[in-house]
Amino acid sequence: MTATTLLRLQSWLSPAFPTGAFSYSHGLETAVADGIVTDRDGLVRWLDGVLRFGVGRSDAWFLLETHAAAANRDDRRLIEAAALAAALSGASELAQETQLQGAAFLKTLRAAWPHPRLDDAAHLLAAQAVPATLPVAAGLAAAAFAVPVAQMLPLYLNALVANLISAGVRLIPLGQTDGQRAVAALEPTVMELAAAALPHRADRPGAAAIAVDLAAMRHETQYTRLFRS
Repeated sequence: MTATTLLRLQSWLSPAFPTGAFSYSHGLETAVADGIVTDRDGLVRWLDGVLRFGVGRSDAWFLLETHAAAANRDDRRLIEAAALAAALSGASELAQETQLQGAAFLKTLRAAWPHPRLDDAAHLLAAQAVPATLPVAAGLAAAAFAVPVAQMLPLYLNALVANLISAGVRLIPLGQTDGQRAVAALEPTVMELAAAALPHRADRPGAAAIAVDLAAMRHETQYTRLFRS
């Protein structure tokens, strides 16, 4: 991987990249309010499940599938992957979370790192009224700039879990050091999940994190809320 690619990944997957990730908890706010997640160990267990069985698993598949479709200039495959990614969110707030972040990611990317293939993909999806979810936008970025997915995928998953840990630090609450201990504790899961996903199979999408989906559904009517999901 070149130094330029490393710099770009650091920028794209940084908490400072303007996707609005800080405003989403992916149902964690309800899990904390219900007493399911009360400390660092509980947060690690919850997020381990999110990675292995929920959005971590499905986002890995959609990032790789989108990358393959865009790299091969297979418009039909790209549209199908993006449509499936938008359809598989388990709750309305989770759909909003990934779609709004994906739109912000792609918009910022096209403004700061313009590339005709990004423009073509954005216009293609818009013409079909298919939103670019966050993993789809990340897959398009990897394809357009020839970023090796073997390097991008674990960094993407780590950024996903780091954003949710940041929410946990505010909600439980935890100290910043405990937040970083949680990040460190989840490194093996991130690497394991990325390694398992990289022999990409186009016929194996999907995830099942029912507790997360139920928490996100209950969050829609939660009385006091800091987060949008």
